[in-house]
Amino acid sequence: MHAVRPLRVEFCGEWYTVEEGAPFTIGRESDLTIDDNPYLHRTFLTLSSEFGLWWLSNVGQLLSATVSDATGSVQAWVAPGAKLPLVFQTVHVMFSAGSTTYDFTVHAEEDFYNTSLTAKPADGGTTILPVTLTTGQRQLVVALAEHVLAQPVAGRATVPTSAEAAARLGWSMTTFNRKLDNVCEKLDKIGVDGLRGGRGKLATNRRARLVEYAVATRLVSADDLALLDADAADEG
Repeated sequence: MHAVRPLRVEFCGEWYTVEEGAPFTIGRESDLTIDDNPYLHRTFLTLSSEFGLWWLSNVGQLLSATVSDATGSVQAWVAPGAKLPLVFQTVHVMFSAGSTTYDFTVHAEEDFYNTSLTAKPADGGTTILPVTLTTGQRQLVVALAEHVLAQPVAGRATVPTSAEAAARLGWSMTTFNRKLDNVCEKLDKIGVDGLRGGRGKLATNRRARLVEYAVATRLVSADDLALLDADAADEG
């Protein structure tokens, strides 16, 4: 079996080279030390070579990671104990610990599969793949993802509380929670994991997971930040 070529990992503008051999660890106290965030596992993820491929493994017990290809058209949720082969030349990894969302990029020399976006709106509307958001729903997602989208260099950003996001939009908590429920239900129906836990349950995780999915799949982008300063959203 041929040797796998090294990976390069980019986090907060710094680069790390991953060679064959012992697993490359990622976490609070690891080869790639993400942050001293107490909500983050000492070792959360590992990169290792096996069967001629590189694999991303979740060796933590509580946190999950969102993984996507460069186009955002392929997305996976890597739960504790799961492992995923890295078959794309560029892979984005996002995860949340407490109120902070982190992301890093894995670059490989080999590309086993190529992806391209085949579903594009013909009218410049808000259809991204199978998901259509109302203006109000899109504003909600952007408010939650604002700090992630606005950061000049990918790496770490905070996810606001529901109260902070509602205040940013000038909405009541009732309106905000209703729209959050609607967005999560809409995405849950198309198979997005980690958004349903019962009303009032896992609220922080639900918001963080929504941000991860929306940014990883390009459901929202930095271009949408202007929506936060728009007039009152529709109630669709």
